[in-house]
This record gives sequence, C-alpha cells and structure tokens, in this order.
Amino acid sequence: MDSSVPGPGVARHTFSRSRGILALRACGALAVAGILGAAPAAAQQGRAIELTLERMVELTLSSSFRIRNLNLDIQREQYNLQAERSRLKSSVNLDLSVPAMRLTSEPQWNSTLQRNEIIRENTRMWEGTLSVRQPVILFGYPTNGYMSFNNRMYRYLQRDQNGNQDVQHYNRYFVRYTQPLFQPNSLKNNLEQAELRVEGSQLEFQRDVVQVVSDVSRDYFDLFENAYNRSSAESLVRNLERALGIARELARADSSRAIEVDQIQVELANAREQILQSESAFRLRASAVRQRLGLAMTDSVTLDPEFRMAPVPIDADEAVEHAMALTPRMRELDIALRTSELRLEDTKGRGGFRMDLSVSYGRERQDEAFDRLWPDPDNSYTLDVDAYLPIWDWGERKTRIASSRIGIEQSRLRIDEAQLQIVSTVRNEVQNVREYEARAMAMSANLDLARQISESSFERYWNRSITALDLISSLRREADTAGNFLDTYVGWREALVRLQSMTFFDFERGMPLLERYGVEGTTVGVEALPG
Repeated sequence: MDSSVPGPGVARHTFSRSRGILALRACGALAVAGILGAAPAAAQQGRAIELTLERMVELTLSSSFRIRNLNLDIQREQYNLQAERSRLKSSVNLDLSVPAMRLTSEPQWNSTLQRNEIIRENTRMWEGTLSVRQPVILFGYPTNGYMSFNNRMYRYLQRDQNGNQDVQHYNRYFVRYTQPLFQPNSLKNNLEQAELRVEGSQLEFQRDVVQVVSDVSRDYFDLFENAYNRSSAESLVRNLERALGIARELARADSSRAIEVDQIQVELANAREQILQSESAFRLRASAVRQRLGLAMTDSVTLDPEFRMAPVPIDADEAVEHAMALTPRMRELDIALRTSELRLEDTKGRGGFRMDLSVSYGRERQDEAFDRLWPDPDNSYTLDVDAYLPIWDWGERKTRIASSRIGIEQSRLRIDEAQLQIVSTVRNEVQNVREYEARAMAMSANLDLARQISESSFERYWNRSITALDLISSLRREADTAGNFLDTYVGWREALVRLQSMTFFDFERGMPLLERYGVEGTTVGVEALPG
C-alpha cells in the first residue's frame, strides 16, 4: 500500500494494513462428509485467497466457460483450415463396382424395323478405377486445375437367351488434366476464407479476453470500495472512541458537559452500524465474485485496498495508434471487406460465361483374355471443351452483382466510420483519465488536510475551545472526504480500465494488455493446432 495515502480518520499513525483486510470465511461441513468420512480440518476450512486484480483475472481466464468455448471455436476453424489445405495435396481414390449385375427387359427403338422391341439384358460388370489426383499449383498459387493419373480396368460379361456368353476385358492407364476457365477459383477462395475464419475466431478470442479483464476489474473495484468503506468506518469508530474517552474525562471535571458523552455515544453507535453494513455488503458481493471465479464454497476471500497514486502519463496520439493496431476492430472490418470481395467473385461466376477444358492421353487394350491386356496397347486420348454462354436472364445476374458491390461499399464506409470513432472515443477517454487523475490527486491532498484538522480538533476539544458537536462534525468531515477520495480514485482507475479496453494497451506498465496477463498466442489453457 502507498504510505502517502493512509486510511481515513487515523490519528498519529498511518493506516494499518492488517485492519484494511476483509475476509469472507466460509463455514459448514460438506454434505457428503457422513458418507466419505470426516475430512481433515484444513481441507474443510479451504484456502484463504487474497484477491488482487491480476489474481482475479488469472482465476477467471482459467475457469471461464466463455473462454473455453472460444478455444474450441478456434480449434474447430483450425481443423477446417487444415481440411482446405489438405485439398492442395494429392489424393488417391479407388472406385469399385464388384459387381454390377443387370437382368432386365426394356423397350428400345429399332430403326430398321421402325418399331420398339423388348430387349432383355443379362450382363455382369466387374470394374475398378484407381486415380491419383493433384491440384495444379504454380509458384504457390492454386490454379483451380487438376492433374490426375488413372488406371481403369473392367471385365464385362454378356449372356444371350440361348446361354451363350461373351467376355471382354479392358485396361486403360492415362493422364488427365482439367482446367475451369472464366469462373471463380474455388480452390484459392475456399482456402482464403478458411484462413479468414481462423483469424476472425482468434480476434474474437482476444476481444473476449479483454472483456473478461474489464468485467473482472469492475468486480474488483466494487469489492475495493466495500473493503475501504469498512476500514473507513473502523477508523471513524476509533476516533469516536478516542473522543468518548476525552468527553468522559471532561464530564468528570464539569458535569454540565455530561450531555456530550451521550452525543458521542450516539455517533459511535451509528459508526458501528456502518461497519456491520459494510461487512454485510462485502460478504454478499464476495460470495457472488467467488462463484464467478469458480472458487470452492470452503474458500475464504480477502482483499487489501491498495492505492496506486503514481501519475500515468498518456499521449493521446499514441493511444490512438494502439487502438488502431492492437484492437481487433479494424482487422475485423478488413476481413469483412475481403469477404465481401470474395462474395462478389462468386456472384460473378453464377450465371456468367464459363468454360471447362479437359485433356487426357493414355494407353489402352481390350481382349477376351485377361493376361493379354498389357502387350501392345493402343494410344488413346480425349479432348473436351464445355462452354456455357448465358443469353438472357431478365437482369438477374446484373442485379446480384450490383447488390454485392453495394455490400463492398458499405464495408468501406464502416472502415472510415470506425477510424473516426476510434480517434474521437480514445481522445475523449484520455481526457477523462487525466481529469479523474487530477481530481484524485487533489482529493488525496484534501484528505491529508482533513486528518490534520481532525487531530487539531482533538486538541482543541481537550482544551475546551470547541464542543463535542464541533469535534463530531470534524470527524464526519474527514470520513466524507475519505469517501469523496475513494469515489475519485475508483473513477480514475475505472477510466484507465476503459482506456485499456479501447486500446488493448496497459499504460501503467507500458506493454500490451494481453501480454500483461500472460495471454500468449491465440488460446488460454488449450494448445492451438499447428498452422
């Protein structure tokens, strides 16, 4: 604790650290103690945990369901990204028909007889196709084309109505290249979208960690206020007890001042009631905080209100730069813009001119005997060019493209708007921090002055220069000043927390906020998958 800022109402000595600590002690045994046997006394009492802001953040990050869920989101998107990257590598497929049997009668047109005939088909087909498929990548850029190495074999048996059968064996091994033209590169776009989704989930994780820090900070300063109010009330009680002792001495010497003893006793009873109220408020708030931190019911919680009065130098331009570079907002807007551009590419590909080119070359052989398939194969090749040319669609494709372009323009407007908002809000918060800091420093000096006045009032009361009501008023003024100092100090610290949330930077320590709390990489408590 900063010795320059002692607790309110303490005369002739600084604020006692031990008296500033509040404890919430859990009582009661475990419900299953009778079944499992008596637990050791130390286990029943639980742990005594002294809360600091860093400790509360650590406990929350380790137990937060939201953080754990975001870890799983990141892992899921990383698996999806790995799946997209796997598409850039070779794949091996084996298609089998073992067998395909047909025994059917179907009508077919006989052009010679100029009439339909019922043709009975009795066939057996055993077929297998082995294919090794590799996307074509030039200089690290997926071309959306594929090169494949294939081998097709089959055995085809036909039977006529007289029981005669004809058997043919076939074997072909060939190389095929397919290339889509004038259409979106789905292989590249899908990979890029998967990478953007992983990055988006990581940015969401970072934002949620900072939100946890902000929420925990509010809980911490709520407990801080309760703890300080408790110690402030204790200081007032000690001062009133001192005043009561002086009043009794004066009443023995002058019976006309006996009423002053009663006046001070009334104030002392009120001050003791304030202690009980602050204890109750701390106990209830600490119980709720303990649940949010995931602590056991047997754990006790303590908090020492420590004041950090060192000024925090903050440059507004530097704060704006940190907000632009460290926070996820601008990058998320860039991701949204790129997603809109990819969506426009897909929209242009739907219903537009496109072409598919396929070329293959290989060797083949057909024979009645299986063992004669490999000698003297024949050359074989294919060339397929398929084109689709839209002629009229009543403006559907044109209007969809126009709609997608408007979405891109909207994304750019959001980026411009966000930049202006960041500059405005960060500069306003910097000014807010400076004003609270100046007020906290002034109230700290004012509190020291109030303590000096209270000490002087004790001496004047002993010398019969003032009445008991004047002394009580002086002590009350000191307690009110301590309360005003607490309000300005907490306002200053909360303004710093808000600025940290806006910039993701800790100006007190001069380091990024995530680095301060040891959040390295993209996850907390769960190992990220390799990129």
